[in-house]
Amino acid sequence: MRIVFLLFPGVTQLDLTGPAQFLSRLPGATVDLVWSSRDPVMTDSGFAIVPTASFSEVPWADLLCIPGGMGVADVIDNAEALDWVRRIGAGAQWVTSVCTGSLVLGAAGLLDGFKATTHWAWLDQLALFGAQPVKARTVFDGNRVTGGGVTAGIDFALALIGRIAGDEVARAVQLALEYDPAPPFDAGSPDKAGAELVGIYTERANRIAPDRKDRLVASAHRLGFG
Repeated sequence: MRIVFLLFPGVTQLDLTGPAQFLSRLPGATVDLVWSSRDPVMTDSGFAIVPTASFSEVPWADLLCIPGGMGVADVIDNAEALDWVRRIGAGAQWVTSVCTGSLVLGAAGLLDGFKATTHWAWLDQLALFGAQPVKARTVFDGNRVTGGGVTAGIDFALALIGRIAGDEVARAVQLALEYDPAPPFDAGSPDKAGAELVGIYTERANRIAPDRKDRLVASAHRLGFG
């Protein structure tokens, strides 16, 4: 099972490292973190991760996973990166994403007509690229598997392990990694957090990346969607 993650500047590191930690426990799994070069890539957490391979070194994969982050708009505008995603996704057994990584899959034409999910604040943007947005932690549609925002990537990975290797393997991985969440607060979704907190988050996101949605609309038009 050759698993490859796209590692790009501005990636939300837990979108990548959470699922990678779990999926690496699949029997016979190898994991590569791929970007245009092997130079360190800065994450949104202020530290860098070193890719294990470049695009040219990874011509195929059994499982492709695209994490999310504020850098997804730049990935969509990066022809080399998008071509690699399109090429790997065309032959992979599993085409997957976490958080806003689904927008990259969509831009590569890999979610056209498929049900998919993403971070709650970006869910409506999936339709720009022909996907059918679904509000859920994990969505399976054929060999397309998408996870919600950030921490949903762990749920996504466990569900995918169960589908690939069986529920007992998934349960064993869950136990080994002591995934037994008991959050001290109950504000992990817009419905639970309430309008005031959602507004605070939205204002902060707009301040950090004020043009993010306009760029996605422009990219969708440029790529021939809609």
